[in-house]
Amino acid sequence: MHAGRRARLVARSRIAAAVRAWFTERAFLEVDTAALQVSPGNETHLHAFATQAEDESGGGRPLYLHTSPEFACKKLLAAGERRLFSLAHAFRNRERGPLHHPEFTMLEWYRTEAPYDDVMADAISLLQAAARAANAVTFRWRDKTLDPFASAERLTVAEAFQRHAGIDVLSTLGNRDALANAATASGVRVAADDTWGDVFSKVLVARIEPNLGLGKPTLLYEYPAEEAALARPKPGDARVAERFELYGCGVELANGFGELTDAAEQRRRFAEQMAEKQRRYGERYPIDEEFLAALALMPAASGVAMGFDRLVMLATGATRIDDVVWTPVA
Repeated sequence: MHAGRRARLVARSRIAAAVRAWFTERAFLEVDTAALQVSPGNETHLHAFATQAEDESGGGRPLYLHTSPEFACKKLLAAGERRLFSLAHAFRNRERGPLHHPEFTMLEWYRTEAPYDDVMADAISLLQAAARAANAVTFRWRDKTLDPFASAERLTVAEAFQRHAGIDVLSTLGNRDALANAATASGVRVAADDTWGDVFSKVLVARIEPNLGLGKPTLLYEYPAEEAALARPKPGDARVAERFELYGCGVELANGFGELTDAAEQRRRFAEQMAEKQRRYGERYPIDEEFLAALALMPAASGVAMGFDRLVMLATGATRIDDVVWTPVA
């Protein structure tokens, strides 16, 4: 099994070295954050691994393996760091499939006092650095390909919904039934208890994502504010947020934000997400008060989380994430 995967794993190591070199050349500092956190994140559909930290007397408190190093990285921005990156293991429960592994590698980076257009450009440059490290002129996933050196397509979410699903998504904001009716007309099945966000996600997965990153990378940006839990609103249009995703071969590779620094608004969003998580799954995660305190001190910044394993998959033509993980979970 290992012998059959070894060439891709060696390419993974070359890509990791190239990524680190890319950041070093641009004066980013690599940080190594703790995986154990008081909160694993506060998004409705993210599921964490829980554990217990015990002291010598047998007492203890619950901790979680982080779903992303995001909270820790932002605390460091509040503490004075200005450009940082992390190549860290992250953990998400209830996720296993061709593109998901319960323990995976997340590449995150942050720039203070930088617009999110800058980190969009970073994401494309890193994709190209990975291609060079892997000697790949074509990225591939299953039957889809792209040229990593082709100029990226830039597409707003509103444009993508109109082009690929025939839906004026911004006109349905705050109107679940309007979006559900439009989705049904587009051939997407909708359940009676689906929220607006559920319907949005179903259309995105069924109609939009398969058409992104074909032949060239796609930057999908200006997500509806409801679908951007940690992103700031777009100046001049509060309907949408400074959030983007990078797609290649129909696969989501990266998720980036112009970072929200309003601690009160962030608390409101977390509470809303956890209430929905309780309703759906019968559980909720604590809010990291230290993170919210840090957020109030954090300078304006933009940041990105990139699935490093997926990047390696596309650069090496792997069809399953297990093929590019050194020791996959059995």
